[in-house]
Amino acid sequence: MARSSSPAPRLKRAPLWRRRLVLLAQLGGGLALLALIALIVTVYVSEGQLPSFDELKSSPNGQMIRVHAADGTVIVSMGPSYGEWLPYDRIPAVMRDAMVSVEDRRFRSHPGVDPIGMVRSVQVRIERGRWMQGGSTITQQLARNIFLNSSKKFGRKVREGILALALERKFSKDQVLELYLNKVYFGGGAYGIDAASRKFFGHGADHLSLTEAAVIAGLVKAPSNYSPTADIDAARGRAGVVLKLMQQTGAITAAQAADAQVSQIAFVPEARQNSVRYFTDWALPQLELLIDETQRPLEVWTTLDLTMQRAADAAIRENAPKGAQGALVAMDRDGAVRAMVGGTDYVTSNYNRATQAQRQPGSAFKLFVYLAALEAGHKPEDQVVDEPVTIDGWSPRNDSRHNSGAMSLRTAFAYSVNTVAAKLGQEIGFSTIADMARRFGITTKVNTHPSMVLGSSEVRVIDMTRAFASVGNKGVAVTPYGITKVTASGETIYAQSVDTSHVLVAPYVAAEMTDLLQTTVNTGTGKAAQIGRPVAGKTGTTTSNKDGWFLGFSSGLTTGVWMGRDDAKPIAGLHGGTAPARAFAAFMKVAVANRPVEQFDTKVTLPEFELEPDQESYFGEADNGLFVDADGNPVDPGQAPPAQQGQRVDADGNPIETRPPPQSDTPPVEKKKGDGDKLDQAWLDRVLGRDGPRPAPSPTRAPADRQDSRPTQ
Repeated sequence: MARSSSPAPRLKRAPLWRRRLVLLAQLGGGLALLALIALIVTVYVSEGQLPSFDELKSSPNGQMIRVHAADGTVIVSMGPSYGEWLPYDRIPAVMRDAMVSVEDRRFRSHPGVDPIGMVRSVQVRIERGRWMQGGSTITQQLARNIFLNSSKKFGRKVREGILALALERKFSKDQVLELYLNKVYFGGGAYGIDAASRKFFGHGADHLSLTEAAVIAGLVKAPSNYSPTADIDAARGRAGVVLKLMQQTGAITAAQAADAQVSQIAFVPEARQNSVRYFTDWALPQLELLIDETQRPLEVWTTLDLTMQRAADAAIRENAPKGAQGALVAMDRDGAVRAMVGGTDYVTSNYNRATQAQRQPGSAFKLFVYLAALEAGHKPEDQVVDEPVTIDGWSPRNDSRHNSGAMSLRTAFAYSVNTVAAKLGQEIGFSTIADMARRFGITTKVNTHPSMVLGSSEVRVIDMTRAFASVGNKGVAVTPYGITKVTASGETIYAQSVDTSHVLVAPYVAAEMTDLLQTTVNTGTGKAAQIGRPVAGKTGTTTSNKDGWFLGFSSGLTTGVWMGRDDAKPIAGLHGGTAPARAFAAFMKVAVANRPVEQFDTKVTLPEFELEPDQESYFGEADNGLFVDADGNPVDPGQAPPAQQGQRVDADGNPIETRPPPQSDTPPVEKKKGDGDKLDQAWLDRVLGRDGPRPAPSPTRAPADRQDSRPTQ
């Protein structure tokens, strides 16, 4: 009889959720293993691609620019600065310990990435609602500084971690720390502890004290906030925090921390900026147009003449009226800017009035009026009539408040006669004059109202100087430039070339204009600009003495000077022929001292009202004589009574003979019934010495310059 068999008992299967959990764990483990393998492979690949230690030592952070004057002197360094590279064993232990304590206290134990630090960073983020700690190790910071940027994206953090692991595999801890301390940014353009030590303490980093090391270590977190040059108290406070951290990590004892006198840390004062920065602020932005090198350190060679720059700075400082500013630009006949001053003090105000400020030029603008007239066929000897004139409701007046009748263009220009300039503008066309100004390099807007002939359009000093330089260059365009050569790694990547092919006016027009300009200096409103050699120039004064100008050239150098207040308020006694002309003379005497005397193409011819073409009139110094009474005692010209006639003496007290200067830019006129406006023949006879003994001059002296008056537009 067959026996029945019972079925074998079935194994009880695990619940579905548990099976899925196991599967998920296996999958996760597999993915983690793959990720770990990928990480290891990536680290190994990255390690193989890393530069060598020596290559990393030589690679710069950012682009450094050193600017040289014309003689090769380094006048300013821009961008990052680097001190001496200090090997690990020359870095003071207090500096190494301070940096490790404040930036990465587990530096010696982690493989480049600190998991504990990362967890702590996340925990603080959860507790405080924002990121307070980055969790980056010193090695990660080094990787970021050398290879990456400061983006806070997740992908950048991953690459940073991989590179940190690769760096620690390739280099020892000591090498990583050496790289870090010599390359990290400490603010103020200083990279590395040696550059920072020299900037803030005036000595190399191999002599750092405990407190000094604490200051430098504290800068890494926020260089701009804790920099001693920005906030000394903040720098000292941060150093105190570093000292406490060093005590906590055992780098220093409690006694050492207590003995450290943070309040006694001595800092080197910030180097005082001087007027050279006006020039570099103008010249260096041009690099973007000249070159496309953005990585290698640059050596920039400029046109700046340091002797001229010092003379320019002194001329503006010593001659600018109290409360006024001044600007000066000097350029050679090829356009090379040799000196530039944009104000009386760069530290107080770095606003460059030589290149940025737009001010009315007054009668200095008549350069373009007379250039247009000469190009249209007029000659310096042409006769014009100084008489009342009204143009479109505008009636210009002369400073003397009267008109002198017929005169030559030379006389009208020398004495800056406004009515003649207005008549020339009406004849030639105001738009023609505006075109002439733009042709000669005026880049600001030029209006075509009748009053434009007296300088109602605002201009820049550098543009006006350029225009006068083009006249002095025989009508060939002069383009100002400040950079002659740029080199990178010893390779010349830019060299200036001067274009002399652009002719603005015919040479004879430029020569005739120079003829008029030298007359102004020799006997007109610009006599204070005489320097003992031929000078051609023009004064300019605006309404209510708000602006004073003098622009001129001699021995191949053209200089423009402006003075006035930034708020355009009037300045008592400011005329183009006073302070600006004196500043011009003070500068030019130094600037052209070693240059040969150059004669102009046209010999100086004096205007009708001052016919005394002797050597002294042409080459003599500006008249700075004093008044004395009959007994030889000095007389104050402002207080002497009219009856107190005296003789003038030079600086040594010797009597000097000279005619009485005219009281304005226009000659005296004697009004007689039926004769109209005629020259006073008796006055001319006295001036020319035709009437016997010359009467002693009145103690009241004429001003060196006149106000080129015109209605305010």
